[in-house]
Amino acid sequence: MIDTRTAPYAALVLRVSLGVLFIAHGLLLKVFTFTIPGTVGFFESIGYPGFFAYLVILGEIGGGLALILGVKTRIISLMLLPILLGATAQHLGNGWLFSAPNGGWEFPALWTVLLFVQAMLGDGAYAWRPSFLNLNPQPAR
Repeated sequence: MIDTRTAPYAALVLRVSLGVLFIAHGLLLKVFTFTIPGTVGFFESIGYPGFFAYLVILGEIGGGLALILGVKTRIISLMLLPILLGATAQHLGNGWLFSAPNGGWEFPALWTVLLFVQAMLGDGAYAWRPSFLNLNPQPAR
């Protein structure tokens, strides 16, 4: 049975945790550690077009901020899935453990599942719902 009193806070904790991880991965790892040109070069070295690196960096940082704020959480979670599916596919040949050389696939696979869970849960508590993002406004009564 779902505890409706605490479920919104569980969704909040998951949402903020995912958002922080995405920002850390996109900003700290890809931008500050590997640099943008380095990330582009890495993507090209594994067979992806270089411009995918820009999309992934933008997705991870922008998506992370949107998740933290709770803006369109279901849509953002689903939009971030291709990034994690690509990461999981890239790590499949490395084995299960992320401590394996070049990282295993359990971390991106778990992250993928957590995005599905977040998409099903929705915003949770303390989500920012700016009126300009309301794509289905209710008519005035």
